[in-house]
Amino acid sequence: MSVDDFGQGHATRTGGQGTRGSGPRVLVAGASVAGPALAHWLRRRGAEVTVVERAPELRPGGQAVDARGVAREVIGRMGLTAAVRAACTDTAGAHTVDAEGAVLETFRADDDGGDGFIADIEILRGDLSQVLYDDTRDGVEYVFGERITGLVQDADGVDVVFAGGSRGRFDLVVGADGLHSELRAMVFGPHERFLRHLGHVLAFSSVPNEFGLDRWLLEYQEQESGRSVLLRPIQDATRAMAMFSFAAADFDVDHRDIPAQKALLRERTAGMGWLTRDIVAHLDDTPEFYLDQAAQVVMDRWSSGRVALLGDAAFSSSPLSGQGTGLALVGAYLLAGELAAAGWDPDAGFARYEARMRSFVEANQEIGRLNARSRQVPVPNAEPGPDFAGEWFMELVGRAINGVELPDYAEVPDSTAAAGSAPRTQLSGAVDLGAAR
Repeated sequence: MSVDDFGQGHATRTGGQGTRGSGPRVLVAGASVAGPALAHWLRRRGAEVTVVERAPELRPGGQAVDARGVAREVIGRMGLTAAVRAACTDTAGAHTVDAEGAVLETFRADDDGGDGFIADIEILRGDLSQVLYDDTRDGVEYVFGERITGLVQDADGVDVVFAGGSRGRFDLVVGADGLHSELRAMVFGPHERFLRHLGHVLAFSSVPNEFGLDRWLLEYQEQESGRSVLLRPIQDATRAMAMFSFAAADFDVDHRDIPAQKALLRERTAGMGWLTRDIVAHLDDTPEFYLDQAAQVVMDRWSSGRVALLGDAAFSSSPLSGQGTGLALVGAYLLAGELAAAGWDPDAGFARYEARMRSFVEANQEIGRLNARSRQVPVPNAEPGPDFAGEWFMELVGRAINGVELPDYAEVPDSTAAAGSAPRTQLSGAVDLGAAR
């Protein structure tokens, strides 16, 4: 059975038109940001790539994500700077406000060379996903409405079973399927072994722009309760994106139960000032909604045999770090580069990927934990919050933004370098998922 057969029913296949190459066959789970970014680099290095995504299509909207420092450099090396900037939110900066809307503090997008609180490159997660998908769809197999339900490794490859009943064999498998990665649970163990709840819950929803937003983000923080509400402009001037944050010592709402999540959000934002009531009033009508715990993924290793993890599935730093997308983009570049440099040997390639990424990940996770501590509800005799004005913090921020080397991998194949400005090399046609060698 081939990928084409996924189309019989619920799955949708895109891309991959052309003649099959001879590179390693790599299966990637997840088509948000990390998965398509990895597909870009794997394809350039000569691999045949299939991406499976359990959602029926790309998910639009989502929170605004940032690209700072080395992540911005990776976008440039992908040749996608213009496309990404064209899809950016074009946010000029941010104001923190009090309950009456008076401005307390201002941050500009050009602060710190574009690497500040509001990054120079800021884009909705769904828009970045679309840019990456458009870039890779002609040379990569995308199968929507499908997921991995089982796999067995041996010395030469990985036999994979899909929910739709198909089977396939691949040289390598990478899980880029997010915080609640099914592949991680399948290969490494249950979620609770690796998830670290940071004591906060975050929610995002789109709302009509009836608040007069014009390129400036507004944030209201209620210090006594640790709650906050944020409104940000997006490219569609008729709509805006809202973000909510509130403290929660534990979290037991199913991350797929939207009605329960909305009920929780209404409960936890009751009585908040500023524009909160007007924003929450649109919850039933919003086409885009997401709520989950602010959590990190902490693992001793990100690979097992011929299976590896990338992005939030491997090393979520949480949205409180502001660097989750940067980690995904940099990780994708390094994972593909190190695998190709190692001749596609998984032991060597995965080990070098982890060695290069580990300290970079740890710096960003520390930023996330510190931000979570700063949002804790004040209690008597509590330990003081972090002093973000200290030199130690600026040094940590520097490591979190630029603290990883990006080799040029001049010794490994690069299809775009060979082709110059020619069209992208088209890789495999239908991948035969039934051909278990």
